[in-house]
Amino acid sequence: MARGWFLPLAVVLGLIFLYSPIVSLIIFSFNDSRLVTVWGGFSTRWYGELMRDAQILGAAWVSLKVAFFSACLATVFGTLGAFVLVRFDRFWGRLLLMAMLTAPLVMPEVITGLSLLLMFVATENLFNSFALTSGLFPSRGVITVVIAHTTFCAAFVAVIAQSRLRDMDESLEEAARDLGAGPVRVFFDITIPVITPALVSGWLLAFTLSLDDLVIASFVSGPGASTLPMVIFSKVRLGVSPDVNALATIIIAIVSLAVITAGLLMRRASRQRLD
Repeated sequence: MARGWFLPLAVVLGLIFLYSPIVSLIIFSFNDSRLVTVWGGFSTRWYGELMRDAQILGAAWVSLKVAFFSACLATVFGTLGAFVLVRFDRFWGRLLLMAMLTAPLVMPEVITGLSLLLMFVATENLFNSFALTSGLFPSRGVITVVIAHTTFCAAFVAVIAQSRLRDMDESLEEAARDLGAGPVRVFFDITIPVITPALVSGWLLAFTLSLDDLVIASFVSGPGASTLPMVIFSKVRLGVSPDVNALATIIIAIVSLAVITAGLLMRRASRQRLD
C-alpha cells in the first residue's frame, strides 16, 4: 500500500522540481516591475521592450537562419547516411561511417566545438597560404555555425531515419524495381514518401537543437554572427532583466511547439506501421 502512494508522489515531486522554475519564469515575464523577483502587477510591457531591442531581434534572425539551413542540411546528410547503413550491409568504411554518425551523440559539446574551431582555423590558413585561393574559405561567421550545427544535428536525424527505414516494408521498393523503376526513382518515389514523418520529426529535432545551442556556436561564430543563446548568456551574466524572461518564454513556446509536433508525427508514423 505504501508503495502505491510513493511512486505517484515521487513523480509529482519530480515534475514540480523540474518545471516549477520554468513556470515561474513564464509568470514573471508578465511582471510590470523591473525587479524579476518582485511582482508588480500584470503587464506585457517587457514583450514590447523586447520587440524594440535591435540586438535581440538581430540575434534571433541569425539563429532562425542558422537553425533552418542546419536542419535542412542535417536532414539530407542524416537521411543519406541512414539509408546507406540500413540498405547496404557490408561495404568498406561502414564502421567508420557509423562511428562518424554516432560520435556527435556521445561527444561533449566542448570537445566538438573546439575540434571544429581548430578545423576551421586550419582550413582557412591552408586556403590563405595559396594566392589564388586566398579569401575563398569564409572566416568564422554564419556559414561556419551552419556547418558546425549540421555536423552534430545530422547524427540525430540519422538515428530517427534508421529506425524508420529498418521497419519499412522493403517489398514496396522491390515491386517498384520489378516494374522498371531505377534506384534513384525508387528512392524519391517510394522510400522518401514512406519515411516522410520520420524526416519531418528529424528536421524539427535538428531545428530545435540548433536553435538553443550555445557551446558549439560560441566556438565557431565570429563578429556579427552572435546567435540568440549567446546574446541571452551575455545578458544573464550582467544580471537577469525582465525582457530576458519574456524572451525565454517565447523560446520555450517555440521549442515546445516543435517538440510536440515532432512527437505527434512520430506517433502517427508508429500507428501507420502498426496498421
